[in-house]
Amino acid sequence: MNAAIDNSIGGARAKARCDELGTTPYSDRPDCLFRPFLGPGHRATLDRIATWMREAGMGVAIDEAGNLIGRYEGAKPEAPALLFGSHVDSVKDGGRYDGMLGVLLGIEAIAAFHQKGKTFPFALEVIGFGDEEGSRFPTYMMGSRAAAGCLQEIDDAVADEEGITLCDALADWGLNAAHFARAKRSNVLAYVEAHIEQAPHLERAGLPLGLVRGIASQYRYRVVFQGQAAHAGTAMHERRDALAASAEAIEAIERIGQRDPIDLVTTVGWLSVGAGAPNIVPGRVEFSVDIRAVELDVREQAAEHIVAALREIGARRGIELEITRTQELTGALCDTRLNTLLDSAIRATAKETPPLLVSQAGHDAMIMAHLAPMTMLFIRCAGGISHNPAESVESVDVEAAHRALVEFVERFGEAA
Repeated sequence: MNAAIDNSIGGARAKARCDELGTTPYSDRPDCLFRPFLGPGHRATLDRIATWMREAGMGVAIDEAGNLIGRYEGAKPEAPALLFGSHVDSVKDGGRYDGMLGVLLGIEAIAAFHQKGKTFPFALEVIGFGDEEGSRFPTYMMGSRAAAGCLQEIDDAVADEEGITLCDALADWGLNAAHFARAKRSNVLAYVEAHIEQAPHLERAGLPLGLVRGIASQYRYRVVFQGQAAHAGTAMHERRDALAASAEAIEAIERIGQRDPIDLVTTVGWLSVGAGAPNIVPGRVEFSVDIRAVELDVREQAAEHIVAALREIGARRGIELEITRTQELTGALCDTRLNTLLDSAIRATAKETPPLLVSQAGHDAMIMAHLAPMTMLFIRCAGGISHNPAESVESVDVEAAHRALVEFVERFGEAA
């Protein structure tokens, strides 16, 4: 480890705390990290983070949507806030830094000012969103949607794998989905999210930090090809093979996704073959389609081309097509003024010019952009690997992020 890094505060401590929170009792499983919304690991994690927030001079509260909020008061009470944040939940068998690192870096930035007894005309806050991943219930970004005041339809009768309903899980925490609107934040000047880069661009460039230009909009579809199940001895020209149609469709989806290598990705992440057997021509196949692009027109054109391709394949093969859009997320562009301040902070502290990157992964920042101007800082991650125990960051890179965020707050204060 770099001898210049102070382990008692800053990036090294943020990384060490992420590592601490990657094990029991902060995970619901002893053999891997799994921290779903409202689980025992989530509760233990909030208790631990709340302790660190208080040590950094913050008052602590949990809002009506289960988000953890720490507030470091400004020079005047009830001042508007500069808000740092990310999520504290994880996917199954996830990595230790996705989401969590952004929360802990926010705490460390505030700890640096608390240590010096410095305040600003505005307050500093950190928010840890409880449900971003949707890894327990079929939900997504409930925490940031509530905080941003975005309308959301919540079916609290949905259940997790153990049959526990969202309604009951919320009730165990003294929460109610009907009250989520009360979690809407007010008087927020800006939102800042630090996050590991979920791509290898920074690693390939040999740089620790990057600025985010924007977060991709997303479409997600459920596709069903309904053909005719038949014996494997059926002549090839007489078949209505749903799996063969799906294979052709997947190839078309990949080909369409490659048309704009800068700002488009397409993915088939799940496929199910009905009543499959070695001697049966598959009659029914379901699969998912995920389409992402920062520019809305790129996403729209890709979706139109994919739907047209699926219809053509189905018609040509005598296969019935059912396609349903199951999710739509509108992306967001980072605020130019905030990006300029963050760029200058990185240049001043890291002595590097940060590249301007696109995030194809979704983040709470895309939701918080409905509430206030936002910016994102990317931190180099080994291989760009995320949502995986192999997630890895270097302390020196996390320290560079810490210093940049502290400098950003200083510059934000000067510009306010």
